Amino acid sequence: MARIGIQYEDVQRAIETLIQRGDAPSVQRIRDVLGTGSFTTISDHLREWRSRREENRDTPLPQSIPERLQDALMGLWQQAQEEAYEGLSFYRRQADEGVSEAKAQAEQAQRYAEDTQQRLAALGERLDATLARLEEKTSGLARTESELHQTRALLEERDQRLQMRDTQIASLSEERDRLEREHLQAVEGLELAHRKRLSQEEARHETAESRLMQLLDAARHEKAEQEKQSRRRMEQLEERISRLSTQIEEQRRGLQEEERKHRDLMLHAQQTDQLLNESRAHNDRLARDLSERDKELARVRTELRVLQERIARAPIPPFIY
Repeated sequence: MARIGIQYEDVQRAIETLIQRGDAPSVQRIRDVLGTGSFTTISDHLREWRSRREENRDTPLPQSIPERLQDALMGLWQQAQEEAYEGLSFYRRQADEGVSEAKAQAEQAQRYAEDTQQRLAALGERLDATLARLEEKTSGLARTESELHQTRALLEERDQRLQMRDTQIASLSEERDRLEREHLQAVEGLELAHRKRLSQEEARHETAESRLMQLLDAARHEKAEQEKQSRRRMEQLEERISRLSTQIEEQRRGLQEEERKHRDLMLHAQQTDQLLNESRAHNDRLARDLSERDKELARVRTELRVLQERIARAPIPPFIY
């Protein structure tokens, strides 16, 4: 429907002006003459003008004109109509070709835009998946670091306990060595005293055999008593040494168990460090992939923006009917 702003008579006068100039009427030229108006309204009025001209093309000229002049004007009129129709056909062909080309370009642009939208959607899905995996790996890395921190704390505690055990073992070893030295010193003292007494008894043996026999009996009895006491003390010392050896053996087994646990913890820490390094390397690869996808997404967006700007700047030829 034609707008109220531009009337048919305005378009008709603009067409007459163009014909007087020798220009074929078109929507753009009519608008240039009028200086205003929408293309749709001018196109509707131009179509109406052509329809009226088609209806009035066989209308005879007024009879008041002389017949010879009428025939000449009729010939000129027919020649002008033929030339106008030829020009109109030429412009129509050009317009049809322009419209077809514009439609093909628009369809191609639409297909490219749809492909671009699909690629953007796919890239967006891959980006979301990559971000989800990156967040999962980051959480796993945080858990691994927490476990590593706990493992290191346990290792430090084990080291302290092992150091305390080493101190206890060293103290027990010193105590055992001291008891052994005391035992040897006691045995040596008993033997020395026994030898001394024997020497004394032998010196007196020459003066009194009977006295010597008594002394020998007394010495044997004393020696037996001393040996009995020495054996009891030796048994006590050996029992104490046995208890100390048992404690040392238990401490040694505990130390071996602690060392085994320490080795297990060290192995677990090494495995945890390896997993941590692998996780960090994987996160670095994911970060690089994400950066490359961001660059690809930016490039596709740039291409889409350029294509949209080209479509927006592409002139749309007027439709001439």
